[in-house]
Amino acid sequence: MSVNNFLVQDAGLGLRRAFIGPLAESPPASVSFYEVAPENWMTIGGKYGKLFRQLTEQHAFIAHGLSLSIGSPDPLDEDFLLKLKAFMKTHQMKLYSEHLSYCSDGGHLYDLMPIPFTEEAVHYTAKRIQHVQEVLEQRIAIENVSYYAAPGQEMSEIDFLNAVISEADCDLLIDVNNIYVNSINHRYDAEAYLKAIPAERIAYAHIAGHYVESEDFVVDTHGAEVIDPVWRLLQLAYKLYGVFPTLLERDFNIPPLEELLKEVDTIRTIQNQFSKEKQLQYG
Repeated sequence: MSVNNFLVQDAGLGLRRAFIGPLAESPPASVSFYEVAPENWMTIGGKYGKLFRQLTEQHAFIAHGLSLSIGSPDPLDEDFLLKLKAFMKTHQMKLYSEHLSYCSDGGHLYDLMPIPFTEEAVHYTAKRIQHVQEVLEQRIAIENVSYYAAPGQEMSEIDFLNAVISEADCDLLIDVNNIYVNSINHRYDAEAYLKAIPAERIAYAHIAGHYVESEDFVVDTHGAEVIDPVWRLLQLAYKLYGVFPTLLERDFNIPPLEELLKEVDTIRTIQNQFSKEKQLQYG
């Protein structure tokens, strides 16, 4: 998967049941693609199942997993992977992404836990990603995650991310807000991190809001508006690597759809700005 499967100026929105009805009745022109957690939609039927099928028949969708637990000591859930493969085929989804984390250890942990930043974990995680790609018969994208502790750390977060992606030969879902959150909590330079990512592997990006607990501690909640420093990081990413598809996430404290679409419009405005600048530059 690469950005060539989208238009580079695509702006997306994470689909939530709260606004699936209005979207089906009057799809906004500003939204080019939608993202869903397959775990929430694979078995859904009735009214919401029909609305969902209506949308996937008319619009581009991608799947963003929550429970694969790619870094877990538990065996990969082969049954889930086969159901996921069928789900994506039914709804013509071209991309699956997951978090570079784990959420199970002899049972579901109901949170995204940090994988230790070690060489051993690089090899272990990369091998599991390769297996997922073999089962799905396609490349997947792995997302940089927010984390609040780094047990057993032997290398930096960015070095760990780059090593896993390189060894697994997979793509990257770059979460701009997670870079900002981690830079505050772990006191690193967000711009330096951004400049070190493997740009050629970027499939698309997430942008979202967070909760400020204190000056030196913020929580990745997806429950608030995107703040200016995060928008500026997205602008820097476009400046460094060109425009790529970008999706707005909002998981709770969900406002009316019109409010979310304003932020989608902001994504598109920034994309247009950098596209015009590039056209002027290369004439």
